[in-house]
This record gives sequence, structure tokens and C-alpha cells, in this order.
Amino acid sequence: MSTPGYRINHQISAKQLRLLRDDGTQVGVVTLEVALSQAQELKVDLVEIAPRAVPPVAKLIDFKKFLYQQSKKEQAAKSAAKKVDLKEVRLTPFIAQNDFDTRIRHAREFLVDGNKVRITVKFVGRQLSHREFGSQTMDRVVTALTDIARIDQPGKWMGKQFIATFTPVKKKYVQTENQKISTEAVQSHSNGQGHP
Repeated sequence: MSTPGYRINHQISAKQLRLLRDDGTQVGVVTLEVALSQAQELKVDLVEIAPRAVPPVAKLIDFKKFLYQQSKKEQAAKSAAKKVDLKEVRLTPFIAQNDFDTRIRHAREFLVDGNKVRITVKFVGRQLSHREFGSQTMDRVVTALTDIARIDQPGKWMGKQFIATFTPVKKKYVQTENQKISTEAVQSHSNGQGHP
């Protein structure tokens, strides 16, 4: 029985091994023959887990159990890497500019940290008769965040709230200030807005 990346039992070629038990405790440095005989006594496999170490490290473990543990570790690592929090920033349709700037600053911080951001424009009472301010406020948000985010879910009404979700655009915020300025200059020039 063999699998890519791991040598087991008689596939192992090293003369000496640092031997570990199933629970990870160390037996010590032993010869390959001693390690194989211990595996046979315990009715488990001898699995070389660190072939580049000096001496190579091997573990006394059932090979199927070992593969299962490895796949669980990989899944845990993937899910940890993929975990992205959804942060919420709430606005009102008639929000003052100063308050708007503060909320946008919070949204930018969340995005720079790699989180998604849900922008919620909350309407109360008679504000609902002016629903057009939901999309107008969201347009202001889009303009304010366009350099570091893209819209993941466009604005839509959910009850008395107008909601949109933004996702960070990583390549944008790793640029230096100078790169940002030169990028903006190139864009404005190509749009015909450059100064003569």
C-alpha cells in the first residue's frame, strides 16, 4: 500500500529514524529494523512523516488513520483561510456628511482587514416615502469605496432597509500612495480629463 508523498514500512530507505508514537510522543532515534519490528508488534504502520529531517521522522500509526488525520488538518486549514467575516455599517437616508465619512472610514478599515462589508441604509417613518434616497446614498458609498472594494451583491430592498454587500479588492490597497496617484493620473488622462 502506498500513496504519493509518504513512504510506509519497507518503502522507507533511511537507516535511522526519529520515531514517534501514535499520540505524538517521542520514542527516540532508532534503526529502521527496530522501528519496523515495533510497528509489527503494535499491528500498525511505520509512516515516514518528515523525510527531510535529520534523521527522518517516522510515526507508528495505522496508515488509514494517518491519512484521515492529514485530510482533517488540510480541511481545517482551508476553512480557516477562507473564513471571512461579514461586517455591517448602518446609514440613514439623510445622514450628515460628517457621520457618513465616519461610517465610510469604518467600512474601509473592515475591507482593508479582508472582511466583506454589508452597507445598510435604514429607513424609518416618513422616510419610506422617499425610497429614492436609498439608491442615492448607496451611490455615494460606491463612489467612496470604489478604490478598495467591488459590489458583491447590488443594492436591494429588504423591508425598510436598502442593503448592498461589498468585497475587498486586494490588489488595490497594497499599492503605495505614489502608485495610486499615478494610476489616477493615467485614468483621468485616458478619460480625456487630463490637464493640457
